[in-house]
Amino acid sequence: MDKNNKEQKITHILVIRLSAMGDVAMTVPVILALRQQHPQLKITILTRTFFKPMFSQLSNVTIHEAAVKEKHKGVYGLWKLYKELIALEIDAVADLHNVLRTNILKKYFGTKEIPFLQIDKGRKEKKALTTHKSKVFEPLKTTIERYADVFRKLGFPLEIPKNTHLPKLPLSENAQKIIVPDTKKWIGIAPFAAFKGKMYPLNKMEEVIKELNNTEKYKILLFGGGIVETNQLQQLAATYRSVVTVAGQLSFEEELSVISNLDIMLAMDSGNAHLSAMYAIPTVTLWGVTHPYAGFYPYGQDSDNAIMANREKFPLIPTSVYGNKFPKGYENTMETIEPKQIVQKILEILN
Repeated sequence: MDKNNKEQKITHILVIRLSAMGDVAMTVPVILALRQQHPQLKITILTRTFFKPMFSQLSNVTIHEAAVKEKHKGVYGLWKLYKELIALEIDAVADLHNVLRTNILKKYFGTKEIPFLQIDKGRKEKKALTTHKSKVFEPLKTTIERYADVFRKLGFPLEIPKNTHLPKLPLSENAQKIIVPDTKKWIGIAPFAAFKGKMYPLNKMEEVIKELNNTEKYKILLFGGGIVETNQLQQLAATYRSVVTVAGQLSFEEELSVISNLDIMLAMDSGNAHLSAMYAIPTVTLWGVTHPYAGFYPYGQDSDNAIMANREKFPLIPTSVYGNKFPKGYENTMETIEPKQIVQKILEILN
């Protein structure tokens, strides 16, 4: 079957990306470009319900809940999920996750001979990039391009322009009440990450916040989740006059609306960086034992917006793709990034 015939046959694609938040956020510019370049396509996204607000601005895109810890748990649960999906009259599947669960779904879809294309995660080259011996330190294909390749293989030519992003969202009354908008520019700061190897020391981040606060030119909005993180951010907000924490006070949908209205975001190599990039917000990222070469750099961002730990002092960087593995002595790679570097970069972008 040639590509043109294949494209004519496929009118409804199921896109699978279950987690994590940053990985799901990186699907947004790809699906947005796909909708713009192939407007006849209907798209159903299989993901967690929590992530649904990310896709609320996309036309002809619906979300199907993947309750993998509840009704869709285990092999039988995935069979139930498959039956739900088949009822939607899916023509093809773009698996942007490629894990055990989706491989089981692939077998089920195979019984109907429905095309099921999966992402090539580039495990071999990522292993070469993160190994301690004979490291191959060179940039790999981006995750965005790996996603796009799946649709190309399904027969849909796809280019993702740098300006592919979502428009600003209106602020809810609740968000306006918490933030109290004024004439100051908004600096978002998301100081946390899933793994210690990717997180800037909180005491040093406080130095950044203090210096920005002392200018009295900016409103600093803190993002995070969980009880411990929220408490830490509340303490910072209580200490500095120009600091407001939105953690624990807004729904995810409301947080996205706030992020879309930022003037700049400071984040780790983490989900929040990808959320701000969805709206083309200038995003400064801090990198410890991970590195942009692995392909997870926020989409459309200037490469100069990455501030990285010192590789001369820590030559094994990146030690892992996700920041969860690093050798002894690499616990404090982020210490090589000085707060003044971060402040200088933020002010350079804002001014």
